Amino acid sequence: MILEVADIRIEPGRQAEFDAVIAKALAEVVSQAEGYRGHRVQRGVESPERYLLMIWWDRLESHTVGFRQSERFVAWRATVGPFFATPPHVEHFELVDATGADPSPAR
Repeated sequence: MILEVADIRIEPGRQAEFDAVIAKALAEVVSQAEGYRGHRVQRGVESPERYLLMIWWDRLESHTVGFRQSERFVAWRATVGPFFATPPHVEHFELVDATGADPSPAR
């Protein structure tokens, strides 16, 4: 399983609106993609315009090819993109070790 982490900065003062929009877009668009396993969204405490979006995928290609090269990605960016203050920084991770809190995606 691969974890996609997107560091998202939105325009200040739009948090409530973005919270609703990202939740809807994740439920209606991203979660329908092949290889999607789950997601979490966390908002910064000290920087409330900063979000960490974590999406778990079956394989790296589920995200980079299956989703990113699909019409779903176009719909995703059209929905959440207008909120971005800067382009999100996205990286992918593999689990090496875990203890304590459940690192698996919430369903």
